Amino acid sequence: MTRVKNGVTTKARHKKVLKAAKGYFGSKHRLYKTAKEQLMHSGQYAFRDRKQKKRDFRKLWITRINAACRENEISYSRFIEGLTKAGVEVNRKMLSEIAINDPKAFSEIVKTAKAGLEGKATKSEVVVKNEIVKGTKKEVKETKKEVKKEEPKKEPAKKATTKKETKKNLSALTVAELKEMASKKGIEGASKMKKAELLEALK
Repeated sequence: MTRVKNGVTTKARHKKVLKAAKGYFGSKHRLYKTAKEQLMHSGQYAFRDRKQKKRDFRKLWITRINAACRENEISYSRFIEGLTKAGVEVNRKMLSEIAINDPKAFSEIVKTAKAGLEGKATKSEVVVKNEIVKGTKKEVKETKKEVKKEEPKKEPAKKATTKKETKKNLSALTVAELKEMASKKGIEGASKMKKAELLEALK
């Protein structure tokens, strides 16, 4: 039996682990055993925090909405209650964006929430407010992207084409396009002609 050595595969596995652990503190990026252990823990933390990240963002949106609500003399809980009663369906992410970028639109939403609490919000008002919110959504996206529309450039006046230019233009075309042109002009046997023959016939 021949002796089988697996040093190459072991070395490759060690290199892979140490590469993934690059930048870790102390022996965690130098020694294979500690690096592997730390990578296992890191994977577990990443899996956990992918879920935690969503909760953290929701907390942030709520604190922003609450701050904007306090400026409009209403609490966050009463504001959300009023929106649900009024039938306004806007998620917290967009409400926080509106509160930051468009305070006037947010104050209008607060008015609908207050009317909803009192039971005075009509369906027509709710539709109008939803349209306002949709409009602010678009405005927020536009401000984030900061797209500047450039004015259309005026095209220079086309010069009269000379014979040389027409030759160049024809030579730039493909054989199929030249055949189509020849057939439209009524040149006989255009389908069997070569490119040079087609160019002469079209000239």
